[in-house]
Amino acid sequence: MEETNKVGSRIRMYRERLGITQEELAERAGLDVAFIKDVEEGRTYPAVGMLIKLSRALGKRLGTFTDDIEVKDPLITKASKKEEEGSKGKSHYHYFPLGKGKIDRSMDPMFIRIDPACGEKLSSHEGEEFIMVLSGKIELTYGKEKHTLGPGDTVYYNSLVPHKVSAADNRPAEILAVIYVPF
Repeated sequence: MEETNKVGSRIRMYRERLGITQEELAERAGLDVAFIKDVEEGRTYPAVGMLIKLSRALGKRLGTFTDDIEVKDPLITKASKKEEEGSKGKSHYHYFPLGKGKIDRSMDPMFIRIDPACGEKLSSHEGEEFIMVLSGKIELTYGKEKHTLGPGDTVYYNSLVPHKVSAADNRPAEILAVIYVPF
């Protein structure tokens, strides 16, 4: 299975196991069917909010689509060993999962590099998110509010409120994000 299409292949596999069509999955997840087709064919890598919607619609936890192997506690990810997951060249977000392999986890920690000019839409999903800015500046759109955060700043919010995280000042930013989605 090609790395860049692993998520799409797994989404297709679980959709087919449920015996539902792409149209039915799109309806359950509240997403466009063309988006589902692009994800399954590896033409696009879903942003975290979209991946959460897909995982909920399929009755799976978020990490089901990105994990490869099971590891024992404690799970340690050395800085030099973290690997980008699937978004290479297909998104303004570059995801580096930090909980990969811990199959009994309740949270999904990620290092995320955000390129400037991020055109992502607002996202909304069950759960909570915690973000710490590591470098650069981000702009958080949370409902109708906009907040700018710099290195060391943190934010913790309810993910049901429509939100978007983007790089500010037309420069890249790096964040640590911890996402909790109730199952």
